[in-house]
Amino acid sequence: MITGRAAVLVAVGAVVVGLAGLFGDPTGSGPWIAAGVIVALVALLCLADLAVAAPLNAIRLSRTGEKAIWLGESTSVDLIVHNDSPRFLRARVRDAWVPSAGATPFDHEAGVEPGDRLTLTTRLTPTRRGDRPAVRVTVRSYGPLGFAYRQARAGFYRQRTPAFTLRVYPRFESRRLLPEKLSRLRVLDGSVVTRGRGQGTEFDNLREYVIGDDVRSIDWRASARRSDVVVRTWRPERDRRVLCVLDTGRTSAARIGDEPRLDAAIDAALLLAMLAARAGDRVDLLAVDTAVRASVANPGKRTLLWQLVSAMAPLQPALVETDFGLVAGEVLRRERKRALVVLFTALEPGALAEGLLPVLPRLATRHKVVVAAVHDPALQALASAKPHTAADVYTAAAAHRALAERDRVRTALVRYGVEVVDAPVELFASKVADQYLALKAIGRL
Repeated sequence: MITGRAAVLVAVGAVVVGLAGLFGDPTGSGPWIAAGVIVALVALLCLADLAVAAPLNAIRLSRTGEKAIWLGESTSVDLIVHNDSPRFLRARVRDAWVPSAGATPFDHEAGVEPGDRLTLTTRLTPTRRGDRPAVRVTVRSYGPLGFAYRQARAGFYRQRTPAFTLRVYPRFESRRLLPEKLSRLRVLDGSVVTRGRGQGTEFDNLREYVIGDDVRSIDWRASARRSDVVVRTWRPERDRRVLCVLDTGRTSAARIGDEPRLDAAIDAALLLAMLAARAGDRVDLLAVDTAVRASVANPGKRTLLWQLVSAMAPLQPALVETDFGLVAGEVLRRERKRALVVLFTALEPGALAEGLLPVLPRLATRHKVVVAAVHDPALQALASAKPHTAADVYTAAAAHRALAERDRVRTALVRYGVEVVDAPVELFASKVADQYLALKAIGRL
C-alpha cells in the first residue's frame, strides 16, 4: 500500500505538468507523456520501497507487565517487538486494548535493527474493575523512502497478538475503616471477659478474683485446689461461619451515585470479610443470579483478601431476575451448621416479595440472616423536594410510594427475624460491619 507521501509527490507532479501545459502547447502530447513518466516513476519507487520493507511474518511480539492492579491505580505493560528479518524494521505499531483499560498511547513509532528487539510501553489506567484484555497489535512496516508499507489483514495480527489480560481488582475504599472496626472488636473482647459468661461466649482461662468481679464467675472447684479464689473468664466464640451472598441480578445494575449497586456491595463484603477473619470467624462467598457466578469456600486467612477480590473482580450484573430459590438451596447445601448469612441485595418489592420471602423461612430457621441494601438518596431527595409544577407533584408522589414499599418490605423481613441494614452508599460498608459487631457482642452469630 502507498502512503500519503507518494500521493503528494504524484499531486505535485500533476500540478507542475498542468502548469507546463497551460503556458506551453495545450494541444500537444508532451504534458500527458510527462504525467505518465511521473506516475511510472512514483510507482517504481513505491515497488522498490515495498520490496525493501521488513516482512511482517519475520516479526515476533511478546508482552511483560503486571497481571493485576486495584481499580484507581495505573500500571505499565511492555510490548516487545522482535525483528527476526535481515532488514531494518521501520514500523508504526498500534497496540489496541478495550476502551475501559485506559491505554495510552495507542500508536508507537518503532525502528528495530535486524535480529534486535525494541520495547514499547503502554500505560494502563482502567476505569472499570474486571478483566481488561489486549485486543490486537497491528504492525505497519514502512520502506526507507516512506512511499509504501506492508500491512496484513486483521486475522493475521489476531493470531500473532500475544494474549494478555489485566485483572482489575474492585476498589476497596472501606479499607480505611478497618482499624476503627478492629479497635471496637478488641473492646468487645475485653467487655465480654469483664462481663462474664453470656450467650455466644466460650471459656478462656482462670485468674485470681479481684474486687468487682461477678461472684457467679467463681470456679469453686479450682478455688479449692489452689486454696485461693479464682474466676473463669470468657471470650466471644470463635470459628463461626460468615457467608456473604452477592445478588448479581438486575437490581445490582442500578447506579447509586457514580457506581453500580454491585460495586458498593463488593466493597462492604470485603470489609466484613476482613473484620470477621480478624475476629477468628471463617468467611465464605457466594455470588448468584440465575446461576452461581462466583464461589469461595474455606479460604486461608493469609490469602483471604486475594481469593475474594480475584473471585469478585470479573463479576458483572446480569439483566435477569435473581433465583432466590437457588440462593436458598446453595446456602443450605454449603452451610450445614448455623452461620451468619449476609445477603447483599436491593429492598425492591417485586424482587424480594415474589422471590425471597417465600424461601426465607427455610433460611431463617437454620441460619441468622442479614439483608444489606444500599439506600438510594435520590428517592429521599425527590420525596422531600418542593413541587413547582404538576409533574413535580407526580414525581414526589412516586418517590413517596417507593419509600413506603421499601418500608413494607423491611417490615416483612423483620417479621421473619431478619436483620435489615439499609444505608446510603457512603455509610453502607460501615453499617454492615457495625451490624456484625452488634450480633457478635450479643452472641447471635
